[in-house]
Amino acid sequence: MRVIGTAGHVDHGKSTLVKALTGTHPDRLKEEREREMTIDLGFAWMTLPLDGQSGNEEVGIVDVPGHRDFIENMLAGIGGIDAALFVIAADEGVMPQTREHLAILDLLQIQSAVIALTKIDAVAQKDLGGEDWLELVESDIRSAAAGTVLEGAPVVRVSSLSREGIPELMTAISRALAKRPARPDKGRPRLPVDRVFSMPGFGTVVTGTLLDGSLKAGDEIEVLPSGIHTRVRGIQSHRHKETSAVPGSRTAVNITGVPVEEVRRGDVLSHPGTYRATRRLDARVKLLPDVSISLRHNQELKFFIGASDVVARTRLLGAEEINPGKQGWVQLELSEPVVAVKGDRFIIRRPSPGETLGGGQVVDPHPRRRYKRFSETNLARLEALAAGAPDEVILETLATLGPASLAELTGSAHLEAGQVGELVSELVKDGSIVILGGENPAGKKAILLTGETWRGISSSLLTQVQEYQERYPLKMGIPPQELKAKLKQPGLGSLAVDRLLRDGELVENGKALHLPGHRVSFTPEQERSVRILLEQFDSAPNSPPSAKECQAGVGTDIYTALVAQGKLVPVSQDVVFKAEDYARLEAETRNYLKANGTITVAQGRDLFKTSRKYVLALFEHFDAVGLTKRVGDARRLK
Repeated sequence: MRVIGTAGHVDHGKSTLVKALTGTHPDRLKEEREREMTIDLGFAWMTLPLDGQSGNEEVGIVDVPGHRDFIENMLAGIGGIDAALFVIAADEGVMPQTREHLAILDLLQIQSAVIALTKIDAVAQKDLGGEDWLELVESDIRSAAAGTVLEGAPVVRVSSLSREGIPELMTAISRALAKRPARPDKGRPRLPVDRVFSMPGFGTVVTGTLLDGSLKAGDEIEVLPSGIHTRVRGIQSHRHKETSAVPGSRTAVNITGVPVEEVRRGDVLSHPGTYRATRRLDARVKLLPDVSISLRHNQELKFFIGASDVVARTRLLGAEEINPGKQGWVQLELSEPVVAVKGDRFIIRRPSPGETLGGGQVVDPHPRRRYKRFSETNLARLEALAAGAPDEVILETLATLGPASLAELTGSAHLEAGQVGELVSELVKDGSIVILGGENPAGKKAILLTGETWRGISSSLLTQVQEYQERYPLKMGIPPQELKAKLKQPGLGSLAVDRLLRDGELVENGKALHLPGHRVSFTPEQERSVRILLEQFDSAPNSPPSAKECQAGVGTDIYTALVAQGKLVPVSQDVVFKAEDYARLEAETRNYLKANGTITVAQGRDLFKTSRKYVLALFEHFDAVGLTKRVGDARRLK
């Protein structure tokens, strides 16, 4: 499934042409119909014959505004297309937004296009000169397209009203799409949201062009950058219900339990943990040759990537400015987080007066820090990343994937498996990559993370433990399952906790995890109540206070802390012994059994000089922990 996008000057007939091709008018807003001008993105679809093959293909169309006031709406829809349908009116020819849209397509490297020369009937109506005029306009078009991605694109003369040239245009579009390879399925879907709305009975629906992977109904998904977790309730493509959506398709996703107000254009839907939002990225940027200003250090501009539109501030690297027509390195500090992947293309514009300055390609969407601007080391690293140095490619791929197996990393890095394995081993040695679930990166349970990702995860978990200890000073620590669940990624929590335990950054004490050196501490008043309670145990060691009496005397939290510290040992819901007394009773029971072979509850009552209640609870506890085994009314050593 492919997607094409319109481009061109305002009132050159883009929406009318889309209707002629598809039968659907893409203008959906009342104001658009009244003004006869596209303001926001419109969508339609058609069926095209596969060029040189049998069968047909569904093709989606994104119709974008041509007016300069709505150029930013245009940018939200043009990034994910396979080919451009570049529209130029025959009675007007190349106009200002023609050139700006052409520059944008070139910056985004939309490699396939068809130029539709529309309104050819208006040439005769306005008595502009017929064939000679059309040839002159086409010559201007060729001149404007020279040196851009549209150089060599076919020009098809059409009239949307009479439908002259429409069949030929459809053939040209089919051929242009045939030159583009199918979108790869990298197993990590992302859907940049270009439209959000609510449908009665369904709830929130988002639309976009699906990239890098497939989505299925029922999939758990994450809305970035907010981090909201939800589920795919249903999928539609071209108003047909589907069970899944493939890369490159125009997709509508019905999501559950998320109010429409909590999702906006520019958000990205993905599988949980697949992508991370960023507020800083490194990029190579190129300025258009005819812009009115140079790009300067610390300049504020508007940054467009996917369907996102945020304010950015430039940190030029290796230069004080980038002149028109030139390119250079820049680190962009963003006002709001966006989702970006290495290789993604973007556009930059001056906020006021509005002007498209240029664009570029993301080289590192997650730089570790702000660089020294004129550091040769950092500039060399960026060159290596742009050129695709294998170790940098692996680290960048893993940073984008998040926690992944060696097989997943190999599949996404597009390097030889043996080379990936060797490089990963080297990167593990210098701490750039961390392994969870063992020492062998190829291990069955092994999960790989960048050192930066691991530092973020471990810091977050250790902070959670610290906060828990501060919130509950009388508890030994946080329950393991509660801490593991903090990561909200099945399996990863257990592996992360195991690693922290192995590295000595966490300590396990019974059913609690705590930081090294953590101790439960009592206030002087609490210490006094504990001392009084323990004196009661000392006065009747074999017939001590019940658990309920302990909790009534010192409080549930302090009682629980005494148990966690090992000072008290509960043997049933109600019977509890002081630790020293429990050890003595165990030793006496063991010695008696070695001498006599078996012991009954009555014999235990006489041996310990206590009541049946305590002996029965103690013996049943010994059975449960494997010290004894019941045989009839007696116990023997197991």
